[in-house]
Amino acid sequence: MNQIRRWQRILILSLLLLSVLAPIVFVSNRLKSITSVDRGEFIEELSDITYKTDDLRLTAIEQDEEGLKEPQRILQDQEFNSVVSSNSSDRSNDTVQSIERDKTSFHSEIDGGNNQKTKEEQAVISQQTTLSSNAEVKFPARDIQLNRKIEFRPPSGKSEKNTRVQLDRATDERVKEIRDKIIQAKAYLNLALPGNNSQIVKELRVRTKELERAIGDVTKDKYLPKSSPNRLKAMEAALYKVSRAFHNCPAIATKLQAMTYKTEEQVRAQKKQAAKLMQLAARTTPKGLHCLSMRLTTEYFTLDHEKRQLFQQSYNNPDLYHYVVFSDNVLACAVVVNSTISSSKEPGKIVFHVVTDSLNYPAISMWFLLNPGGRASIQILNIDEMNVFPLEHAKLLMMQNSSDPRIISSLNHARFHLPEIFPGLNKIVLFDHDVVVQRDLSRLWSLDMKGKVVGAVETCLEGEPSFQSMDTVINFSDAWVAQKFDPKACTWAFGMNLFDLEAWRRQDLTSVYLKYFELGVKRHLWKAGSLPIGWLTFYGQMYPLEKRWNVVGLGHESGVRARDIEKAAVIHYDGIMKPWLDIGIEKYKRYWNIHVPYHHPYLQRCNIHD
Repeated sequence: MNQIRRWQRILILSLLLLSVLAPIVFVSNRLKSITSVDRGEFIEELSDITYKTDDLRLTAIEQDEEGLKEPQRILQDQEFNSVVSSNSSDRSNDTVQSIERDKTSFHSEIDGGNNQKTKEEQAVISQQTTLSSNAEVKFPARDIQLNRKIEFRPPSGKSEKNTRVQLDRATDERVKEIRDKIIQAKAYLNLALPGNNSQIVKELRVRTKELERAIGDVTKDKYLPKSSPNRLKAMEAALYKVSRAFHNCPAIATKLQAMTYKTEEQVRAQKKQAAKLMQLAARTTPKGLHCLSMRLTTEYFTLDHEKRQLFQQSYNNPDLYHYVVFSDNVLACAVVVNSTISSSKEPGKIVFHVVTDSLNYPAISMWFLLNPGGRASIQILNIDEMNVFPLEHAKLLMMQNSSDPRIISSLNHARFHLPEIFPGLNKIVLFDHDVVVQRDLSRLWSLDMKGKVVGAVETCLEGEPSFQSMDTVINFSDAWVAQKFDPKACTWAFGMNLFDLEAWRRQDLTSVYLKYFELGVKRHLWKAGSLPIGWLTFYGQMYPLEKRWNVVGLGHESGVRARDIEKAAVIHYDGIMKPWLDIGIEKYKRYWNIHVPYHHPYLQRCNIHD
């Protein structure tokens, strides 16, 4: 009986021993089958797990960092081996020792651990950070920081920053290389390979799909997966096989030329379509603005007749600062008025004249009834109730060669009738509704314009973002135009202009405008719009203002500098990318958004938000 029990114990112990040794044998055999690259990745992943379980915090530095704002804590090669191969007790002892040594010296190194490195560990460690003798930092794909090892680095020198900027510019070279290989592979796949090369074609298709999955929508090398180098090598090998199998170079060249031509045609068509859609978007009223206008109009017609007449009183005191804006956009008018009043040192002397049409008069009137200008005075005028246009003028406006209703509208050309609209005023500042006022404008009223009619910022300096020339919008091939005007004359910008109405009346420039306008429409002498006819009407009558008074170019990709915008008294969103549209340029929208009352209940109900 005792003999049987003894054999039972031996059997149980043998099974237990087998259950312990079997996994170890399996793992060892598995590790032997792993390649050097896979084993390196395994060690790297193991080190990541070890670091995450450590009590000390680990961080990673990306390759494209421009500089280190704080002292670096870099894990050295010797420490890396210690972390991978040492047991938990060794790490604890090393941590205590390193903290004590850090109090006396920041450049001591941690000893301990297994200093013998396998080939796989050497492959991983060789990718870590190396410091040159002049303290220039070379960033690898991944640097590992450990709090217990502290090394202070001096601030980066100018040469180091320049080197890092150059590295940042080259961070998409691998992505471009992969995309080029994909295009090359597709070109071969579109060709009929000679002979029986189905295996090569199959392999090339597989490699192409692998690379496409690997790259996805990646634009920077740092976002590429770790397997991308191996897949790229496999693709290069497949392309080499295909190039060896196909020797008809003229056919390949012809195919590539056809692909290039087709791609260029597609690009041109896409650009044309994009430009058409941009123009359409610029002419379309956003849903939120349409909602706002409808709500305000409905509210306006619920008011008593007496309250509707608040803006009908006369504001003809020439000693005040008079500003005028022609617009059919409620929100744009609100921004112009708000920014002007908030930037003024004497808002009590401001009189704002908002001129609109019959369709938008109720909405704009209701907005300023709900949001008065404080101490400033606001007058709302209806251009359709003024008898300032000749009878034939409306027909001539429609004859302009333009499909944009904004360009051929009476509001766009009402600026040429300022003396008739404001007969009691001597000076007035004209705003376009796509401007933002950032500085006090009271100094404009003390300017001596030396008998000139219009004060404006020049746009004739070549190389500037605002540069414009007369021959780009005016037909100087016409004999009458070429004889009367100089194509090299200095141009100027609308947006913010100071007009001397007395000088205007003396020279009867409104009659000059009507004469030129009728002649130009019938003979197509210039592009539709108010700017070309303005240059001709006020030809030789422009007084140049300093550039800071009106910075233009925020409504298109002009490259205007941020410091010029910050210093400007008025900024102008000329172009089709208006700040209230979705196509507006984001980096310029913020100057406009700060003057929009997004907290207003009407804006919130119409889902108008920043």
